[in-house]
Amino acid sequence: MPARLITHLRHVDLAVPDYDRQREFYSGVWGLTEVAGDTGISFLAAEGSPEQYVVRLRRADEKRLDLVSFGAASPADVDALAARLGAAGVAIVADPGELATPGGGYGFRFFDIDGRTVEVSAGVAVREHRRLEEREAVPVRLSHVVLNAPDLDATRAWYETHLDFALSDTLTSPHMGKVMHFMRCNPQHHSMAIAKGPHTSLHHVSFEMRGLDEYMFGTGRLLRAGVRMIWGPGRHKAGDNTFSYFLDPHGNTVEYTTELETLDEDAWHPHLYDFSDPDVTDQWGTANPMNELVAKESFNDPDRGVFVAPPV
Repeated sequence: MPARLITHLRHVDLAVPDYDRQREFYSGVWGLTEVAGDTGISFLAAEGSPEQYVVRLRRADEKRLDLVSFGAASPADVDALAARLGAAGVAIVADPGELATPGGGYGFRFFDIDGRTVEVSAGVAVREHRRLEEREAVPVRLSHVVLNAPDLDATRAWYETHLDFALSDTLTSPHMGKVMHFMRCNPQHHSMAIAKGPHTSLHHVSFEMRGLDEYMFGTGRLLRAGVRMIWGPGRHKAGDNTFSYFLDPHGNTVEYTTELETLDEDAWHPHLYDFSDPDVTDQWGTANPMNELVAKESFNDPDRGVFVAPPV
């Protein structure tokens, strides 16, 4: 198994103009728990996760992806990664230091190749969490994040070179070529994926449910609440995970999933899957067909990038 300085995905931070509506959605029907906040800031945890929070919302004039945060095993690993990135010429936003966010810790921030702000931290206090009960259809934890990138291969290479992510699988199309790279920082099939998009933006954020029943109960709860589902329910081939994709009040795609594949990294070889094959997009055959209109929903609004997220 390869040695890495990054261990897992911690949280995804969103800026939104209609903050109250967004906060009500995530802490209400979506099933997260608000654990801290102030005027225009909300930190939301998943009940089964040791992370202090998995989503942070910020009131802003402009909708955007503020930050993607990953964990490291120790402050020494944070320092080692910061030194490596600095030596490689990566733009450092905030040097390693103590964090003022819930749970504290030690971390730093930098820009990726597309201008997104990325944080890596260690030593964050473990949140008191619990085992979810049968039929308790709220997220257990954050599963993965998918990012839109105009140059799919360049973004993949940047994360491989600088952050030691590994390629798990790739989706291809007869008309578009490569359309998505699934990337891992641990044995989970993907903690991040990179999708081919017309601009830099957030593709979707995915949340792990307790099991198949809870995944379906949660999907049904959202449908009954009138939340728009753009694709699902179904089961992907790459990663072998279930999917139900919905739109949050600001048009960000969010997913309920479960049973994401765990890999034997020493034996794994990436696959090329043809995205036009219905069995690749949905093994069960239960989801609405994937088409251009569905795909465009996850292109999201363009994100300007190269933005220093507030230190909260």
